[in-house]
Amino acid sequence: MESTGSSGRLWELQFERSSTPGGAFAAHTDSALRSAELQLPGSLAAAVVKWPVELAQDDSWRMESVLSKMTIEEFPDTDELVWILGKQHLLKTEKSKLLSDISARLWFTYRRKFSPIGGTGPSSDAGWGCMLRCGQMMLAQALICRHLGRDWNWEKQKEQPKEYQRILQCFLDRKDCCYSIHQMAQMGVGEGKSIGEWFGPNTVAQVLKKLALFDEWNSLAVYVSMDNTVVIEDIKKMCCILPLSADTAGESPPSSLNASNRSDELIFLDPHTTQTFVDTEENGTVDDQTFHCLQSPQRMNILNLDPSVALGFFCKEEKDFDSWCSLVQKEILKENLRMFELVQKHPSHWPPFIPPAKPEVTTTGAEFIDSTEQLEEFDLEEDFEILSV
Repeated sequence: MESTGSSGRLWELQFERSSTPGGAFAAHTDSALRSAELQLPGSLAAAVVKWPVELAQDDSWRMESVLSKMTIEEFPDTDELVWILGKQHLLKTEKSKLLSDISARLWFTYRRKFSPIGGTGPSSDAGWGCMLRCGQMMLAQALICRHLGRDWNWEKQKEQPKEYQRILQCFLDRKDCCYSIHQMAQMGVGEGKSIGEWFGPNTVAQVLKKLALFDEWNSLAVYVSMDNTVVIEDIKKMCCILPLSADTAGESPPSSLNASNRSDELIFLDPHTTQTFVDTEENGTVDDQTFHCLQSPQRMNILNLDPSVALGFFCKEEKDFDSWCSLVQKEILKENLRMFELVQKHPSHWPPFIPPAKPEVTTTGAEFIDSTEQLEEFDLEEDFEILSV
């Protein structure tokens, strides 16, 4: 966060609509909750971006039901616009750019043959790690926007920036990587989840919030809403920044949303593919070919989306957050059935808001979460969402 008199922090907001186990993990980082239909001014689109919908289902009868509704055939030849992470593509004339944009997203799937979690735990997350992989994908996209920008694009066999390699290494399946499956699974113990147990969106959001406390390189302030209510005052307090007045809040949001209701079909990255563990090579880089989905992307009708979803918004600077708030108040909260609330002040009937702090320990980063005994300093956070549809 670049702001006068403030410490450097970035914001990521995460909140959940329902906590039904075995749900879909949908993540967006522009300011619209409809499927990729928001037009943003260039400066805002570079910082507040939309995530592809990343599906994660319990690998049981629910998976078979959802997968039967997915399509992986070629995109239809129409004049419709497709939105990916805040960027629009004209489907009829820019299909190659669209596919390239999708394949550039980091794709995390089940892996096997990594070192046993906790020393004696599972060496594969097949069957239980899908939601953790979706959380990794969501956070990885935030880090790409943080360090490389939304316009950065990945190309096969091309040398990538050092920041890209460093981002990728944050998610390798090793206990010393800050957002690895090992770290997430062991931090989940503090949320009441045994290692190898399936996570819901709430648990993933809480785990990422806590792991971010040890991530000094990215300096993320991760806010997870309670009761589906985003509190502006709490977020600014968490980022150690005094709230700015409305007339100094940066650029104004777009005057209206340019939405199309013809399809609203969702494009998503599916974690339900098991691949072999990939580690760093001798030169310190990672062979990233299996971390990008090079096949035709999958699609599903938005009406088939499981109601158990988490939404993530990334704001690089305070002015982007203020613009996001303005747009939400103007365009999203006017709907009768809204997915969340946005309020200025901390509700008086809630417990006082205390920004999360890194526990006082002798080790740092991923080394901290090396055994479940060290998780006692974290409180369980179960009062997350209370929305029924």
